[in-house]
Amino acid sequence: MLEQLINLDEELFIFLNGLGSEPFDGFWKIITKQLYWSPLFIAIFYLIQKKVGWKNFGIIILFLALLITFTDQITNLFKHSFERLRPCNNPEFEGIIREVITRKSFSFFSGHAANSMASTMFVFLIIRKYYKFTYMLFLFPLVFAFSRIYLGLHYPGDILTGYVFGATFGFVFYKLYKYIGKRYKFNSEVITD
Repeated sequence: MLEQLINLDEELFIFLNGLGSEPFDGFWKIITKQLYWSPLFIAIFYLIQKKVGWKNFGIIILFLALLITFTDQITNLFKHSFERLRPCNNPEFEGIIREVITRKSFSFFSGHAANSMASTMFVFLIIRKYYKFTYMLFLFPLVFAFSRIYLGLHYPGDILTGYVFGATFGFVFYKLYKYIGKRYKFNSEVITD
């Protein structure tokens, strides 16, 4: 069963990675770097701060930093435990896939997917009642993590696992944020559903 899932994951990767073409490689190299998403992050931070004030904004940033640190470290623990080769390092794929970027680290599971989904879920749960189209935030992890498949760095299973892990702990940290907020009485308007 596990072997069938791995084969399906590899076949899906080969198909999705094969959809790419050289003229778009530069675009996806930009998409995969967090730095280029800074204008989006700044806009979201502005919208949050506008609704919750500076003090509560600082607390949200602290929770986001803890969440990303936690997610990143757990991702690394999984990568070093499973030691799954990235597609770009898999000798079976040599000459078959598009290797736009190579990395020597392991593949399972995607830190890009986990971190982007965790932070998006956390922010979404905080600001969803203030803005009508908040669900659009989920386009960020979808596009951001797909870039990893396009570039030859992750299998779809790495991405999906990262999404599930990230969404779960984004929700857990949101609940923790609410609990601590009620206990220490900061920003009760934001933390009550």
